[in-house]
Amino acid sequence: MTPGKGVTIAFERPLTHHMIIAISIMALLVVASNILVQYPINNWLTWGAITYPFAFLVSDLLNRRFGPSVARNVAYIGFASALIASVWLATPRIAAASGSAFLVAQLVDIGVFHRLRNYKWWRAPFVAGAVAAVADTFVFFSIAFAGTSMPWITLMYGDLAVKLSINILMLAPFRALMWNLAKPAANTVHSKE
Repeated sequence: MTPGKGVTIAFERPLTHHMIIAISIMALLVVASNILVQYPINNWLTWGAITYPFAFLVSDLLNRRFGPSVARNVAYIGFASALIASVWLATPRIAAASGSAFLVAQLVDIGVFHRLRNYKWWRAPFVAGAVAAVADTFVFFSIAFAGTSMPWITLMYGDLAVKLSINILMLAPFRALMWNLAKPAANTVHSKE
């Protein structure tokens, strides 16, 4: 049964080890991306563009199984831990840009995903990932590189193209994992979440 308007799926409560794993993966992805974004592959792409879209897969799987509140909590905690680590592993400007872009993009992804969760299985992760990738890319590059000698406009377009391509590729693992790792509880309840 597909929940109607005002009715959502009764989400499973995450166990402590679920949260530890999710937060660790999220923080690792953000820290790795913050380091790798400083290394261009060419004039239109950095290595960070390849690693960062996996953060949306993590959020979408959490959102599918545990709901948007848990996904937001993981984003907040993952953001804080990654920001602290990134200050030492990346430049302060990269850390600030990444933190701002990460929060905006994750909250957009979680919100859009939740609104589209009851449609075809691919719609929520595809649309949420695309909208969040645009937000993330614009916020990150405008804060991190505006006013520098880095060719940030071309890097921004290349970065976005890769994120959107990886977003499409992430549909396969999402589909494979959604019925195992991300299967929500079978009951429905009235909720305003």
